[in-house]
Amino acid sequence: MKFSDIYIAVFIIGVILLIIIPVPLFFVDLFLSLNIAFSLLILLIAIFVQETLDFAVFPTILLISTMFRLALNISTTRQILGQGYAGNVIDAFAQWVIGGDPVVGFIIFIIIVIIQFLVITRGAERVSEVAARFTLDAMPGKQMAIDADLNSGLIDETQAKERRLKIQNEADFYGSMDSASKFVKGDAIAGILITVINIAAGFFIGMTRLELSMGESLERFTLLTIGDGLVSQIPALMISTATGIIVTRRASEGNLGSDILNQMFKQQKVLYILGGTLAVLGLATPLPALPLVSLALIFGFLGFQMRVRKVEPGEAETAEAEGEDKMEEIRKPESIIPLLQVDPIELEFGYGIIPLADPNQGGDLFDRLVMIRRQIALELGVVIPMIRLRDFIQLDANEYIVKIKGSKVAGGSIMFDHYLAMNPGNVEGEIKGIETVEPAFGLPALWINETEREKAEIYGYTVVDPSSIISTHLTEILKKHVHELLGRDEVKSLIDNLRETNPTVVDELIPNIMSIGDVQKVLGNLLKEGVSIRNLLTIIETLADNAVNNRDVNILTEYVRQSLSRFITSTYITDNYARVVTLDQNLEATLMESIQQTDGGSYMSLPPDVSQALLNNLAVQIQNLLSLGEQPIVVTAPIVRFYFKRLTEQMIPDLIVLSYNEIEPDVQVQSVGMVTI
Repeated sequence: MKFSDIYIAVFIIGVILLIIIPVPLFFVDLFLSLNIAFSLLILLIAIFVQETLDFAVFPTILLISTMFRLALNISTTRQILGQGYAGNVIDAFAQWVIGGDPVVGFIIFIIIVIIQFLVITRGAERVSEVAARFTLDAMPGKQMAIDADLNSGLIDETQAKERRLKIQNEADFYGSMDSASKFVKGDAIAGILITVINIAAGFFIGMTRLELSMGESLERFTLLTIGDGLVSQIPALMISTATGIIVTRRASEGNLGSDILNQMFKQQKVLYILGGTLAVLGLATPLPALPLVSLALIFGFLGFQMRVRKVEPGEAETAEAEGEDKMEEIRKPESIIPLLQVDPIELEFGYGIIPLADPNQGGDLFDRLVMIRRQIALELGVVIPMIRLRDFIQLDANEYIVKIKGSKVAGGSIMFDHYLAMNPGNVEGEIKGIETVEPAFGLPALWINETEREKAEIYGYTVVDPSSIISTHLTEILKKHVHELLGRDEVKSLIDNLRETNPTVVDELIPNIMSIGDVQKVLGNLLKEGVSIRNLLTIIETLADNAVNNRDVNILTEYVRQSLSRFITSTYITDNYARVVTLDQNLEATLMESIQQTDGGSYMSLPPDVSQALLNNLAVQIQNLLSLGEQPIVVTAPIVRFYFKRLTEQMIPDLIVLSYNEIEPDVQVQSVGMVTI
């Protein structure tokens, strides 16, 4: 097997040389016998193979076997026309198989060619063409089914990759078979032409060169040619049959023989009816009774045997034993361990939402989950784990909840067969509906039915369907909690991916300066405030530059944010102009003095009355900024930004806190308020 590629290359070159170089009769007999054996081997493999991909090399083998057979045709033609003799194998076929009668042999040859060309070859060619077309057309649906199973947790990433590879291989195989079947068709046509040429040329050579009479020349060369044709066409017939079996084969747990026996002879009633019909034909008609009655008894016996097998007491005992084994397996402590695993993300819903998650009922929720994972990967640079969908009977019919690591973080409800209409602020009319609140952003909305949808869109309402509501809500929840989903294994995968293109900077940082856990904390801090980590190269380079002198992950996070200033500025500030709230210098000094350093990191310790006064004044300044129609942004000194954000996130979780170093120099910043104590 070590030199298998060399063996194949030598064999193909030998086939080509066989066309050019004359070979002794001994090797002609050997190669003809090898051709028969090789064709029989291919036929047997086609019969016993369980899946078509188990014999994926068949199109190539079909081409090689066709070349080999045509090369042998040329060699035997050279021997027949040159010497009037082509070896023992062809002679045996000419004398034994067709009985030395050229007329009978010619008729048998024509029948074999007709069967091969008109029945098997054309049928296999048509099946190959249809199979290739349907396989290619079905690829998108199969890919979507794999993505759906992956998102629902039925399979993991490795299984999904294997199934995608199998689909690709099936498409390649049937596409190759569609082309390779043309070789079989061409081989059949070539066999007919070669036979006609050999007979005509042999008849002429026998009369002119060998000085044979017309009858002797016709008999000798016709026998040799027909013998040669049978030696070639019988292996060709086996190859054509194997082609037909392969292209009509479907995936099964057994081989062709077991499938035929199990599917054709497992119906007891069918066997009894068949036996009775044959018995009536044998006894009540002029047809010969012995063969028909014999077959009737055989089929009746087979039906009786099937009945005995169904009522065998041993089978019931076996089933009972298997049931006990399963219960014993459940009782084992090892069987409980998988129950301890907590899914990272779960979407549970009531039975009324099941149609949205069922592709057979037109639901597209699975497809939306795939797009959610892609969207988060593009926006935040994180590949979130697969989202498990699960129906939960304890929920209301139209209710759903989102769980992160087993704990509920959000929920909502929908009205099936209704649409959610939201007022963007510039609608031109009123519509009828049921008042509600949009779950993702908490906006007032209306549930409307299909008849009101067109009117709502005309008036300027934003109208969304239930699937969009759930997917949008889930997207916002995942963005908010994505830092909780970023574990050490996920960080390692991201770093390994970066190492493939930038190994130097990764090896400089990890593990000599920082550990995977420290990098995870920095990335988690960034994601918690909505900063994308997709530009991982810049993040790792910044950490490599600054982690040598400072190991505090909170301070390192600030260095990284400053390196990502262009992204942060473009995310929160438009038109290079920002109206913000700033901190009083005395307040910033107080905050800096309250920062405490410990072995476990740094934290800010403020007296309760100072913290409360700060938050109260901050709320007033933010309200003033909102009254101006501006997005609330607070700008602080770099050293206090992180601690100020941690202080305010309990009261105002969505507040944007930036440092002066995170804003690009070309941005004009106007302070419209100042927080004091």
